[in-house]
Amino acid sequence: MACSFYFISFLFRKAMSQKLITYILFIVFSCQLVAAQEKVPNKDSTKIYKDLENYSAKNGFRKFVYKLLFKSQKKSTLSNINRTKEHLLKKSFDKHEGKIIRNIYIETFDPFGFSAENEKDKPGKGFENFGNSIHIKSKNWTIRNLLLFKKNEPLDSLITKESERLIRSQRYVRSVIIKPIAILNNKDSVDISIRVLDSWSLIPTGAISSSQRNFEIKERNFMGLGHELENNFTERYADKNKGYFAKYTINNIKNTFINTSASYNNDTKNSLIKTIKIERPFFSTYTKLAGGVSLEDRLVRDSLPDLNNNYELQNFKNRITNFWLGHSFKIFKGNNENNMSTNLVTTVGFKKVSYFQTPSIIYDPTQFFASEKLYLASIGITTRKFVQDKYLFNFGIVEDVPYGKVYSITGGFQEKNNLKRGYFSSRFAYGNYFNFGYLGTNIEWGSFYNSGRAVETTFKIEANYFTNLIYLGNWKIRNFVNSTIVFGNHRAPIIKDRININEINGISGFNSPLLYGTRKLVLNFQTQTYAPGNWHGFHFSPFLNFTLGLLGDETNKLFDDRLYSKIGCGVLINNDYLVFNSFQLSLAFYPSIPFEGSAIFKTNSFKNNDLVLPDYQIGQPTIVPYQ
Repeated sequence: MACSFYFISFLFRKAMSQKLITYILFIVFSCQLVAAQEKVPNKDSTKIYKDLENYSAKNGFRKFVYKLLFKSQKKSTLSNINRTKEHLLKKSFDKHEGKIIRNIYIETFDPFGFSAENEKDKPGKGFENFGNSIHIKSKNWTIRNLLLFKKNEPLDSLITKESERLIRSQRYVRSVIIKPIAILNNKDSVDISIRVLDSWSLIPTGAISSSQRNFEIKERNFMGLGHELENNFTERYADKNKGYFAKYTINNIKNTFINTSASYNNDTKNSLIKTIKIERPFFSTYTKLAGGVSLEDRLVRDSLPDLNNNYELQNFKNRITNFWLGHSFKIFKGNNENNMSTNLVTTVGFKKVSYFQTPSIIYDPTQFFASEKLYLASIGITTRKFVQDKYLFNFGIVEDVPYGKVYSITGGFQEKNNLKRGYFSSRFAYGNYFNFGYLGTNIEWGSFYNSGRAVETTFKIEANYFTNLIYLGNWKIRNFVNSTIVFGNHRAPIIKDRININEINGISGFNSPLLYGTRKLVLNFQTQTYAPGNWHGFHFSPFLNFTLGLLGDETNKLFDDRLYSKIGCGVLINNDYLVFNSFQLSLAFYPSIPFEGSAIFKTNSFKNNDLVLPDYQIGQPTIVPYQ
């Protein structure tokens, strides 16, 4: 993938060639076929898998599960990037494993000038002291609430490692170090030291365009409690309409990992959405119980066409209620990482949509917008682990990259328009590090059944790939490839049951609301560089991005339709002390956007969070999203 810059240039020159897609698909899916070429394992990893295989052979069910999850004598796939660090951490904990935890010492530090790793680092510059003086650092009990271990319990290095990951995953934490401290003249007990370095958590942002202005402020660690506060104000110039969004989230109530949020969204189109949500996700492989409940009231105005394709604004008013509950338990006995990370997960869910106002029958003749009840249950096996890596979505900060497997099926039924119909779906996901980089795939298929006939079928394939870190002098480079293919069959005959390639679900910055279909292909290529050095804590990451999109429907095959594209370049700017991933300066070129024009240039049309890795877990049972 090191030659992706030249490959992207070639793609751009050939972007209007319809046959190009065939070659791109060949390249992307060839990457998946190469996935069989895994790394040569070390002896310890080989022994773990061999012991696991021998243990599983003693029981029919365990043997079946083992074959489902692993190849015989499976090779280790952990990256070498942090092998040395993991070895030192393991060595540090080995001599204290099983000892009773006497005390837990927690220290939190302001973001400027301090270090979790080096106790001697202190703020020295005037702006560092000023920044720290107006920052409210995390409360000790906020960090304590994230721990999976307590005083007077035996020390378990795996539980400690998972607690460290949970702390590091908080948006207000930049780095964390957990280590044991020996107690003099006491061989049976041990103390635990936890050092946490905060990020600057108050984030004001804004944007001004020719049509509207926007101001947004986020606080990721309100009063040091780990709570999140968001406020967004938008004003449209043409009609002076104003929009306001507010959300408050209470994370992890008293170490239960229950999150509660409330939001209010009144946009410039006079649509109003109010939401309350309480949820405990499967936040860790050690989580046994999960579930949630949410309530959402929606008053939305949107355009629909009639039979003559004349559009008119319609009002939608409904209430959506969701309940779900899940249980997870280990399949294999033993306390090694492989056994602890493989679970059988079962979930049940109920969704009720109650419409109080629906569009006119002229604009919705099939009553697509109607009250419904949806009952679903899922069962699946998941293996979920993490590898620490750097230079992915942040600059030089340790990030936990998920990898693993998911096998799951979902079934249930829907009651809508006095009709009861069944639903069935399946999912397979796999991701890992290989010699050639990281590759993750997610495949889902689902369909409703009406009198034995499959309707509203969705088939989706997603693939995510990035190379190992490439060094060019003092510069560092990674190449990313994301691809999504969605096919829909026998979809409802209404525009709202169609898919597009706009923004989040397609080409960033591309917006053509009247361009839609029943199947699509989106390919995104990005070369990300990391420049050496910094300026007052700011790091610069120039990038080149190229995206392709295709749409098709029942009458037009996917590869016969028009190819849409975007090429962008710019720089992502990270700061060591700030909680957000990055901000940017960028320029993108679009050869054509239907109903908008040709040869269009846009600024800041790319966001770093467009590159999202899958999380190999099973949560609330849902239908396969058609988007």
